[in-house]
Amino acid sequence: MTKPTETRRCPWCAAPIPTPAGPGRPRRFCRRSHRQRHYEARKLAEAQGIAADEVLIGREQFDAWRDQLYRLEAAIEDAEQDLGETPGLREYTEAFQVLYRAAQEARGFRLDPRALGSP
Repeated sequence: MTKPTETRRCPWCAAPIPTPAGPGRPRRFCRRSHRQRHYEARKLAEAQGIAADEVLIGREQFDAWRDQLYRLEAAIEDAEQDLGETPGLREYTEAFQVLYRAAQEARGFRLDPRALGSP
């Protein structure tokens, strides 16, 4: 049996799941609580008639996601403007710093769905 080359990720939070060293079924979730949240979200999705390719999130989380996406888009636009026609090392450095700060803010952002359709 070949081992997968990709890192397995928790379906709830996308955290990497270590490959088990011993026998047994590999873990699907990084925590038991995430398995429970995933189950609850699936059951709510079934009750609401949400399809497998749909996710239900709260308005507050959606707004936070939209704001985060806007900040990333603005950082890209700022970097493009900073680079101008003939950018030098200083312009590349400043553009990188703007993009890096925006990416750092987005790095820990997570959406916790209330309901998700079951595949």
